[in-house]
Parts: sequence; C-alpha cells; structure tokens
Amino acid sequence: MGSAAAGVVHRLVQRHETLATVESLTGGSLAASIVDIAGVSGIYRGGLVVYATELKGTLAGVPTDLLSERGPVDPDVAAALAEGGRQRCGADWGVATTGVAGPEPQDDKPVGLVYVAVAGPNGGEVRQLDLDGGRDHVRAVAVIEALRLLAERIHDADVKDDLDPDAQGSGPDAQVPEPATNHP
Repeated sequence: MGSAAAGVVHRLVQRHETLATVESLTGGSLAASIVDIAGVSGIYRGGLVVYATELKGTLAGVPTDLLSERGPVDPDVAAALAEGGRQRCGADWGVATTGVAGPEPQDDKPVGLVYVAVAGPNGGEVRQLDLDGGRDHVRAVAVIEALRLLAERIHDADVKDDLDPDAQGSGPDAQVPEPATNHP
C-alpha cells in the first residue's frame, strides 16, 4: 500500500492539491496508509470514518433518501461519500470506500462487494469490486484499489491539463510565456 499511497501523495504535492478520505468498511486504514507517507501534511486535509449508516448522512452529507432507498453499499452512495468528504474537508480530491467485508452478507449484499469512489475538480468515478477472501483481505484490497483509482483520476487530470491550453497557464507547474516583442 505504501508505494500506491506515496505515488498519490507525491503527485498531489506536485499539483499543489489537497485530499480528503471518507471510509466505511476500511475503518481508517485508507487514511492511515496516506498519513504514513512523509510530506503528507501539505496535501492531506483529513478524513471521516462513517461506519454507521446514519453517519454517512450526517457527517459525510450523503442524502438520507438515497441511504434509505439503497442502503450504504451502493455506487451512488460511494460517489456521494467521496464528494461529501471533498466538500466538508475543503479538499480538491475526495476518495471513499464502502462495502461488505464480512464475514456475513449485509442487506442482501454479498461479502466482497465493495465500491471505491473518487471525486475531484473535474468530476468523479466509482469502481465496483467483487472480491474474494476473508475480511482482512477485502479491506486491504479496497484500500489499494481506492488508491489506484485516485492515481488514475489524477493522471487523467494531468493529461487534461496538458491538452487544454487554457488549463496550462493556470496549473501549479505552468510556465509563464515570454511577452511578445515586435522586432523590425
């Protein structure tokens, strides 16, 4: 997990952007993997562990009607967790985890069904994972996959910045063009 977290932290430091986490099934291990990286204090705003369903609404801002209709293990809930964490912590990026680690199914959702989500300056993405193995394995893989999704979204933002001439002048590593001069 360390190298995945280190890559994300390094890239966010370079981009001068911040991160927040919102976790359910991973119970803080995603945040722990991030804060283990030296230099993280410049980019990590904080996180929420919202294990109880009602806290997903009250702390992370997930709409209560969404939670009551679909339950906590749902792709739209995962997206709302990521965006809620991003907004509530005042971060550029939010990453979230929700799912069923086991040992028993929850609300007719099978053990190993996990959603990881990222919300960023240019939108978000949710990824469904169908994992095998015990509780510890499901939780560990959820952390790795959340970091992987975040790294992919940051990479996509890098590519967009490189392709968008308007964005090139506004990024943290942007080069200021020399003023045009008229030569006879």
